Amino acid sequence: MMAGDGLITVQSRFGVTETIDRMAEAVKRAGLRVFARIDHAAGARDIGASLRPTELLIFGNPKGGTPLMQDRQLAGIDLPVKALAWEDEEGKVWLSYNDPHWIAERHGLSDASRKAVAAIATGMDKVVAAAAGVDKA
Repeated sequence: MMAGDGLITVQSRFGVTETIDRMAEAVKRAGLRVFARIDHAAGARDIGASLRPTELLIFGNPKGGTPLMQDRQLAGIDLPVKALAWEDEEGKVWLSYNDPHWIAERHGLSDASRKAVAAIATGMDKVVAAAAGVDKA
């Protein structure tokens, strides 16, 4: 599902940590690089606060992102791509990420970026499906 803010969110069949573990594995299998993994709940604990499980994975490949930045360099603010696994108030786990087409629209990318954006979108569908344990056609 996608809200008007450009986020795509799918429910995961797994816990937050396992979802991000699976995402990292799928990303690596796809030939992408994991740049960072951030455990926001651990950060909250470090300051004596509580936060439901929330982890961010930042990943990508210069082959995918560079064409977008060559088109409009400011697109780099949204790259590399990232995915957030989080647990809601009811204990359900979700995986959210920016729709690559929304990123293209946000930055006014030209037709020169169309193939790269489509490839990123297709790749995201695949790694998100693998991470969340959902079937995506």
